[in-house]
Amino acid sequence: MTPRDGGPCAGAAAEAADAVDSHGAYVPGPRCHVAPTGAGALDGLRLAVKDLIDVAGWVTGGGNPDWARGREPAARHATAVERLLHSGAAVGGKTITDELAFSLEGENWHYGTPRNPRSPDCLPGGSSSGSAVAVAAGLVDFALGTDTGGSVRVPAAFCGVYGMRPSHGAIPLRGVLPFAPGYDTVGWFARSAALLEQVGAVLLGTAADTGPADADAGPAPRLIVLDDVYAMTEPALAAHLRLAASSLGACAGMSIFEGRAQDWLHCYQVLQGVKINDALGDWLASARPRFGPAIAPRFAALAALTDDQALEQLAPRTAMRQRLKRLLQPGVVLVLPTTPTTALPLDADGATRGAFYASALAINAIAGHAGLPQVTVPAGSVAGRAAGLSFIAARGSDLWLLRQVRNWAALLDQDNFTMQGNQQ
Repeated sequence: MTPRDGGPCAGAAAEAADAVDSHGAYVPGPRCHVAPTGAGALDGLRLAVKDLIDVAGWVTGGGNPDWARGREPAARHATAVERLLHSGAAVGGKTITDELAFSLEGENWHYGTPRNPRSPDCLPGGSSSGSAVAVAAGLVDFALGTDTGGSVRVPAAFCGVYGMRPSHGAIPLRGVLPFAPGYDTVGWFARSAALLEQVGAVLLGTAADTGPADADAGPAPRLIVLDDVYAMTEPALAAHLRLAASSLGACAGMSIFEGRAQDWLHCYQVLQGVKINDALGDWLASARPRFGPAIAPRFAALAALTDDQALEQLAPRTAMRQRLKRLLQPGVVLVLPTTPTTALPLDADGATRGAFYASALAINAIAGHAGLPQVTVPAGSVAGRAAGLSFIAARGSDLWLLRQVRNWAALLDQDNFTMQGNQQ
């Protein structure tokens, strides 16, 4: 990634930020710095931007050198970046992503794997790996990522930070490298629920919020535990997160997949794959890009997908969406593990990674298929690794959900909750 004329610089603060990245969060090469364009709610804060999102004057590299090669620097900021700069934030760097977002593990064969600050012997989660690491390591105050099949939610859980995937369409995707349109979203990370909400207010505004005007208005939240998702989760993590959900008052439980988690996964993989072909197929065929050994087979498998297969999955997806819409009445929130395991070891074998990937995609497809907002919250740790608890609400209730999370966060304070969990 190279700047045009050095790029807009934030001065001394930018130079100081250059010296502190010992975690490999940022894209190698000159550091991207952009000063605020206005003043507002985010004055004095610094953010990082995933390298799938345009920053004016810088090439959007997509985590792959063949994608970056020969591309011109972005002519303007992505909409999300514009909104944040206008509200007083400064860009402190662009962050590493798994290649073109096609992974949940957080590795990049070309540029390196960002170091998980919470568990240095573990993967950081992806594909927004660098953004999650930059926030967890304190390199920036908050960071932008993208989330299609879990690319904000998984690294937030692995690195022990807050992460938000918004309702589909809530934040314009102008200036974002398309991966699987229809499932793609711009999300963000922060180290506190209060800042997660503060950033959300800037990115979302009031147009995306159909919930009550404040967290105490309207019906009290009704927390529903998704029993079958907990059953898909490693036992120690599931037990720990059930305790977390119980501490928030969750008492009702249900099966969301109704014994057909594989159907949700297959539907997602087919529809995502066809959308990837639509967005990137011409480039894949003409550029014949080099991918890392874990990513190359995923792109190669897309060639076997057909439009007829996608058509077959539209009716099942509609049924899933309708069921979730009926379930998610005002005030109803689904509570579930963000990931089926804690952070994977750096040396996890292929079978372990494959099993994680399939289970995580199925779980993440709940929000993905229906375009729902999902927030993942740090909920202590299990065997020294961060645990993430997620909340899903009705489409368009993003700010209402963020307000609720702010209220719940104190009850899930990592130190206190870890001590309580270890006493069980």
